[in-house]
Amino acid sequence: MTVSKIRKRDGRIADFEPQKITTVIHKAIASVKHEDGKLAEKLSKEVIKELEGKFQKAIPSVEDVQNAVEDILIREGLSDVAKSYILYREKHKEIREAKEFLGVKDTLKLTINAARVLERRYLLKDKDGKVIETPDEMFKRVAKAAAKAEKTKELQERYEEEFYKILSSLEFMPNSPTLMNAGTKLGMLSACFVIPISDSLDSIFEAVKTTAMIQQAGGGTGFTFTHLRPKGDMVQSTKGVASGPVSFIRVFDTTTEVIKQGSKRRGANMGILNVNHPDIVEFITSKAKEGAFVNFNFSVGATDEFMKAVRKNKDYSLINPRTKQEVGKLNASELFDMICMYAWRTGDP
Repeated sequence: MTVSKIRKRDGRIADFEPQKITTVIHKAIASVKHEDGKLAEKLSKEVIKELEGKFQKAIPSVEDVQNAVEDILIREGLSDVAKSYILYREKHKEIREAKEFLGVKDTLKLTINAARVLERRYLLKDKDGKVIETPDEMFKRVAKAAAKAEKTKELQERYEEEFYKILSSLEFMPNSPTLMNAGTKLGMLSACFVIPISDSLDSIFEAVKTTAMIQQAGGGTGFTFTHLRPKGDMVQSTKGVASGPVSFIRVFDTTTEVIKQGSKRRGANMGILNVNHPDIVEFITSKAKEGAFVNFNFSVGATDEFMKAVRKNKDYSLINPRTKQEVGKLNASELFDMICMYAWRTGDP
């Protein structure tokens, strides 16, 4: 009677694939630098013959097949090959046990590091924080959610299957929010968001709220603070003075610091200030102090006029974004040198 099925470690019954036995024996032979020729095929046939004799009315398990491989290798006098195969089994047993310790049931044979990352960030968990899906189920969830964009059920089923195949074979991997949120109530699949900020407290703190929601779901955010009035400028409603864009960047930085404690991954921000903003020097130098704005990358928005002034070593104008009036001048070459120096010193801007 020919062996046609095999019992997986998780109890599933699958088709028996003799080629897998040939492949693993070939690898064991190659690991001890024996010439293979057709030895792996010959030994594989012996293994199958032994299984057919032992399991005429039952389905062999994965462990049964591996034990048969060991027996045949030893019987054929290939003790060094058998030792290599036994070490291979022990290594994979350790990996399986490590995954079980993490609570990850893995049918895709991912590395332990991959399983650890999936457990920490991507696999769905219950209210007690216990993992409730396998990596394979995660890919099915993502494929199903992505395929729902198609207009007909036929197309949805087709693309769900195709997308699942390239995900489970690790040919393609979507971004983190897709793996985290596809098929869940959050449903946020994009990783990066640009949030507009205008020169008002309502706009600024609405942006803070939006930032918190996006980062809680695993996304990143970017802003230009160029439209905010400079430090010391008049605030008409209170007759006071503005604190400037850098002070408000600190609010966003603190928000990210708070949100990242309970979100799925650490939040990240991009902050931009145009080179002609009156507070540009404060912006460029603001990360010089250790630990300042650790949740931000800073970039300077450079105009064509500024770069031409750098080349010609000329001054350029600083413009108040509220009044659109010139409020001062700086030497473009000196400021460009400052940008370069702080980029070297702190990584920003």
